Amino acid sequence: MKKMKTIKVGSDFSGVGAFNQALNRLGINYQEVYACDMDKYARQTFIHNYGEPKYYPLNVYDREIPKDSLDIYVSSPPCQAFSSAGKKLGKEDKRGILFFNSLEFIQVNNPRFFIFENVKGLLSDDGGKTFSEWVNMLGGKSVNGNPVIFAYDDSVPYHLYWKILNAKQHGVPQNRERVFLIGIRDDQDNTFRWPVEEHLTKRLKDVLEKEVDDKYFLSEKMVDGFTKHNKNHNEKKTGFIFEPKNKNDIANCLRANAALCPTDNSIIVKYGIKNKIKTDFNYGCHKLNQTLQIHLNKIKYNDPLVLDVHNRSVHSYSPALTEPHHNNARLWDGYKIRKLTPREYFRLMDFPDTFTWPASDSQAYKQAGNSIVVRVLEKIINNLPL
Repeated sequence: MKKMKTIKVGSDFSGVGAFNQALNRLGINYQEVYACDMDKYARQTFIHNYGEPKYYPLNVYDREIPKDSLDIYVSSPPCQAFSSAGKKLGKEDKRGILFFNSLEFIQVNNPRFFIFENVKGLLSDDGGKTFSEWVNMLGGKSVNGNPVIFAYDDSVPYHLYWKILNAKQHGVPQNRERVFLIGIRDDQDNTFRWPVEEHLTKRLKDVLEKEVDDKYFLSEKMVDGFTKHNKNHNEKKTGFIFEPKNKNDIANCLRANAALCPTDNSIIVKYGIKNKIKTDFNYGCHKLNQTLQIHLNKIKYNDPLVLDVHNRSVHSYSPALTEPHHNNARLWDGYKIRKLTPREYFRLMDFPDTFTWPASDSQAYKQAGNSIVVRVLEKIINNLPL
């Protein structure tokens, strides 16, 4: 990206400032005309890291639209209405219609570029009709390089590019798919290329903290409860999965609900001094299709344990550590299961360790899970013809 003068930017649903992080990393001088977010704790974290914006309204319905056109406008409407983890109410959910507020912003402010981010589930909402409406309204000139012949009367005159990007294909060890929509105003250079995918070299081991408080480790009772849930849901053929990872894996998609952290992203790690900590978790019957099995990981990785809840083939693993006469499985030599920490969550969103939060763990998990992967935003912005 060539050097440039200070650009004007603004964002709705600003969260904890992934957009700011990306701009800072690119070394772009920017004037933050405004940011907007109604979450009390996200606002505290935003101000803590970047200072308070000159104009920082709480609600997009109350915020004024700047008269002077922005260079970049970013919007990430709450995704719960379209998320595969939610009820998929789509436009019937009041959060789902916040898109139209962002559309109004573009119609009035006429920014040079805009960036939308949302969950992949947006594409399938209402049989694809919701996303189709987004595309028709935002891409009045062209869509992914194809000219629009009959534009909607109230669509905006922009060249629209959209694509699903996965964080794991852009250097971040998290399986996080998000749909991005990039708009380029008709009087700008409307050539845009999506970021080139990268071979992923990082794994969970690259984001783990060296010292972790005991509170993040799962108790025997908690693990036993998850295991029973696995057994029940397996019998009912429903989707509950408790599948702790090892350090050579990548993370599942981070979600905002702190209560889901132990089930979404737990990891088997060394705990204390070898042979000092006894971790004899009784998981019950070890029969196939009825229990959580514990296996040694592939020897070439020199990792301790992998949990297999789907009864996949284990021929590449050493035999399971079980004691049939006790009908249990055992974690050996000081290895325990813990959830990822808030710092590890933010690292998986590609935030630097200089980023901090004046909030509780539950709020930190929420803030990270609701944010945008900085690396992905950085690569998108770097490809804009600024």
